[in-house]
Amino acid sequence: MRRRLAWAGRNYTLLTGAAVVTNLGSHGALIASSFAVLEAGGSVGDVGLVAAARTLPLVLFLLIGGAIADRIPRHHVMVAANALNCLSQAAFAVLVLAGDPRLWQMMLLTALCGTGTAFFNPAAEGMLLSSVSGEHANRAFALFRMAMNGAGIGGAALGGAMIAAMGPGWVLAVDAAAFAVAGALRAFLDVSHVADRASGGGLLADLREGWVEVKTRPWLWSIVLQFSVVVAVVGAAEAVYGPLVARDRLGGAAPWGLALAFFGLGTIGGAVLMMLWKPRRLLLVGTLCVFPLALPSAGLAVPLPVWGLCAVMLVSGTAIEVFGVSWMTTMHQEIPEEKFSRVSAYDWFGSVSMLPLATAVAGPVESAIGRTSALWGCAALVIVVTAAVLLVPDVRHMTRKPPKSSPAEAVPATPSSPTAPSIPADSSPAGV
Repeated sequence: MRRRLAWAGRNYTLLTGAAVVTNLGSHGALIASSFAVLEAGGSVGDVGLVAAARTLPLVLFLLIGGAIADRIPRHHVMVAANALNCLSQAAFAVLVLAGDPRLWQMMLLTALCGTGTAFFNPAAEGMLLSSVSGEHANRAFALFRMAMNGAGIGGAALGGAMIAAMGPGWVLAVDAAAFAVAGALRAFLDVSHVADRASGGGLLADLREGWVEVKTRPWLWSIVLQFSVVVAVVGAAEAVYGPLVARDRLGGAAPWGLALAFFGLGTIGGAVLMMLWKPRRLLLVGTLCVFPLALPSAGLAVPLPVWGLCAVMLVSGTAIEVFGVSWMTTMHQEIPEEKFSRVSAYDWFGSVSMLPLATAVAGPVESAIGRTSALWGCAALVIVVTAAVLLVPDVRHMTRKPPKSSPAEAVPATPSSPTAPSIPADSSPAGV
């Protein structure tokens, strides 16, 4: 019992449980928001505008969110962000259930939800990294990501079924309730082991300090730059070209949904692998596992039959999860605790910054050079930028260090004071 508590105490359980709840709700809500636009008479372009309204606040507010999360208690930021997400999704649900939503209203409410996410992600990742012990970090990150990805797969399937049976409005209402439950769980996080923050020199000074942490670490900024391209081209291939190839060559939406499900299964398999395997050269192994992300674009370019596409999606899902756990373990090992959220914010910002542009130009690029050439271009870009990162010595030579005590270990993991390793938020920089 002592061993179990030392490995997965109160914070770990709360953070994992809350992440499962929010992923069950949010993955269904992403589908529901698109169908809400279409059922209101919107076009495919209107669906894109609502999606862009969710992404733009991430670009605008991520860095501010990271600075704030390193200045005040992180769980306060997380709970406030969850409250904003809850209210915005509840208003969206009421709007849809009332039967006459306007496009600008849906864009505004989706933007508010995106704003909450922008403040939540750096705080959540900082909370995770500050409460995981060095000895168990690899296993803890892997288990958290497995639970989160599994909930995402289940949430998408459940959301699709609920939309068919009840309509998108009720799925949005369920998502609002999920944010309320998750926020309540996160309010009970124990932050007694986290040292008080120095007052500092203001928000801009905090942002500059976080930037110094990034720019003085070649392994960090090079991989963030790499993923600014990787996330953009993979996002364009899977969000824009994938459904079109499925419609024209594979038989419709069902085969594409099956392929995406195999990607999700791959992420779970990768998490299981990383619970058992602790590679010594963290970033070398992780970066080598980015190369398979070129496979889905190449598979769509051929195009492979459905079973072949499912196979490459399974492989790429497994590979990106190996990268994700290796990346989080490296961040935990190398970044000072008091700067976790700011560095995480730069990581997230770099990763999503080019995604809106990539999805916006995907159509014009297809018109200019053809869909097949565009997909081969996506695959080539993944390979080129990943090979370039391997030229950075720190990426090739970064090794796993002996476990160090985390702040959480300063408090005994007993039933009366059960702090221990934890984990939150989505992946970084591979929000792929």
